[in-house]
Amino acid sequence: MQPATMDPAEEPPSMLWGLDPIFCAFARLYVRDILQMTESIQVPGIYFYNLHPIYKVDVLGTVVYKREREDFFCYGVDDGTGVINCLCWKNDLFKEEADPTKSGGKHSDGARGGFNPVAELALLRQAQQSRCRLEIGELLRVRGPVKTSRQQREIMASTFYKVNDPVMAVQIAWMMEVPQLYRQCYDKPLQLQPNATGDSALSSLSKATNIIKEFLKQKSVTRFRPYDVQDLLQPLISSQPQTASADLEPVAGPSACQQLRQLLKEALQILQDEGIVYCKVKSQDDVYQVTAHDTDLLIAVKDVIREDSQREKYAEKGCHILHILSAVRQRHSLNVSKATLELVLKSLECNSDIVSTSDDHYTAF
Repeated sequence: MQPATMDPAEEPPSMLWGLDPIFCAFARLYVRDILQMTESIQVPGIYFYNLHPIYKVDVLGTVVYKREREDFFCYGVDDGTGVINCLCWKNDLFKEEADPTKSGGKHSDGARGGFNPVAELALLRQAQQSRCRLEIGELLRVRGPVKTSRQQREIMASTFYKVNDPVMAVQIAWMMEVPQLYRQCYDKPLQLQPNATGDSALSSLSKATNIIKEFLKQKSVTRFRPYDVQDLLQPLISSQPQTASADLEPVAGPSACQQLRQLLKEALQILQDEGIVYCKVKSQDDVYQVTAHDTDLLIAVKDVIREDSQREKYAEKGCHILHILSAVRQRHSLNVSKATLELVLKSLECNSDIVSTSDDHYTAF
């Protein structure tokens, strides 16, 4: 199934993609994220992860299926988060068949110094074949651009080889490095320097969102009302330049107080869309719950998974995320969003309270 394409309103202009260093690198993404990346509207074949433009990736995983044709290998690679199809083309050296007439006596006699180029070429071909022809269960590293063919996401390998890893040193190093890349690069949204004419409002909104996030993290806030964080955004309104017309007369517009309330409203909406906060009960005086510190929500989710995963219907595969969401809404709050639930599930899994049996199914230990 091909994921949805990027919303044109959200997609960064293609002329700015080169400002993102990830665009020119082989991104070491999890297979799950490669399969779920959204495709560009402007340039097909370019994909976005957290607004980072990506077209080539670097994957390490176990071969779980294989298919060989005259010109290529087709490997299914599983890195623990998903399986992706990798199309690995054979080069000319690999496809050449050893010619017995070329390893005859006169060639052997001609290499009296001990170096036989024909024999060395044959050894090189054998070594290459052993590194490129893999069996199920062996470890493969593959690099190349991402393509979508017949509604299936796959990697067109530019480089691929078998990894000999008897003590799992390569896999352990990979599992330690990739999460750091996510924290330091991939999970940080692309932020381009706003120009003087257009993106100041977007920049202020991004700053406002980050200010509230940092406040909630530092103070370990469990719940708050909008006016509790409103004053934190006051410097952003005070620092905005005043708009004037061509004859230098002030232009009528919203007051500073109105701008502050609007900025706060938009920032809180972003936090709700990301699942970081939610309103347990909708009212005129909204109280926002901080997902990471809401122990009642965490207990409710854990109880739903523990109780329902014991039922025969969910015993084998676990509870689907939409079933969990429906049950939590009935038990805890109708305003819990899927994004909020995903953050709670991630926290529970990190604490080993639950385990994911697939991308969307969870069961209790």
